[in-house]
Amino acid sequence: ENHQINILLDKLPPEVNAFMERQLDQIRRLNQIGTALSAEKNLDRLLEMIVDEARDFTNADGGTLYIMSDDEEELHFAIVQNTSLNIRMGGTGGKITWPSVRLKNLDGKPNHANVSAYAAITGQVVNISDVYHAEGFNFEGTRRFDAETGYRSQSMLVVPMRNHESDIIGVLQLLNAQIAEEPGVIPFSIENQKMTESLASQAAVAISNKRLIHDLENLLESFIRTIATAIDEKSPYTGGHVRRVSELTMAIAEKINKSVDGPYAGVSFDEDKMKELHISAWLHDVGKITTPEYIVDKGKKLETIYNRMEALRERFEILKRDRAIENLKSGNRQTYT
Repeated sequence: ENHQINILLDKLPPEVNAFMERQLDQIRRLNQIGTALSAEKNLDRLLEMIVDEARDFTNADGGTLYIMSDDEEELHFAIVQNTSLNIRMGGTGGKITWPSVRLKNLDGKPNHANVSAYAAITGQVVNISDVYHAEGFNFEGTRRFDAETGYRSQSMLVVPMRNHESDIIGVLQLLNAQIAEEPGVIPFSIENQKMTESLASQAAVAISNKRLIHDLENLLESFIRTIATAIDEKSPYTGGHVRRVSELTMAIAEKINKSVDGPYAGVSFDEDKMKELHISAWLHDVGKITTPEYIVDKGKKLETIYNRMEALRERFEILKRDRAIENLKSGNRQTYT
């Protein structure tokens, strides 16, 4: 069967074979990107990777990633990149201070004039060959940016990012498609548009997963801190002990990471190990949650609580001993049991 398929492929025109090979190559590349996105643990690096990969296989000169705000009223700039202008902002490079894109106008109506807001509101992909001649959108901000930088924005591809629940969590915007190693700007092809839509979907799921993991980590840490606080409040003599141990532990670990000589020069804690160490420090006294208060709450080392029945027994033993001593002094050998 494979032999027959190869015979049929050999009979196809060269341009068809080239197209099919190109399609298979992009599918392989998309699978590799999906695997890489799933493996990335750092959210900032993940956001950068999404734009880098999208720009790479579409040969886009620029790319912007917007993230939906929690109240779904705005699109926040997360990543801004442009090769010609040597711009890389957001992600691991720091926060972007540009104003967010409003999804509603002052009159409360949807902001369909902004192309990224339109994509986020409607869920529609927008593919524009030249933004200076596009109808239905307001590109005054783009024109102003071009005037200030000397750039010429032309082709644009705007793709909404839907997660596994079909919620739009962001928008991926690519600018100025090019042919590799050739001057000039071309429109984004339908082929690249479909591939970018697939990448945007994978990226949205990856972002949602990272957010879920981050939220679970925060929930776990809040739970641990609550337990530690309850333990500290058991005794005024040891209050704040767990917090201080955590702070000292992390300070020591950071100092070890900076060591370039001495016995700890070869020891290093990566980000994951630092998190584990942080949690371990907060949990080091977790057993005290079941320890009785009279043991935890003690101002002196010998302070404790005991059964008062033992005190009664001791009193009777003392009485018997005193009576025995009196009898011995008086010559009476009678003993008491």
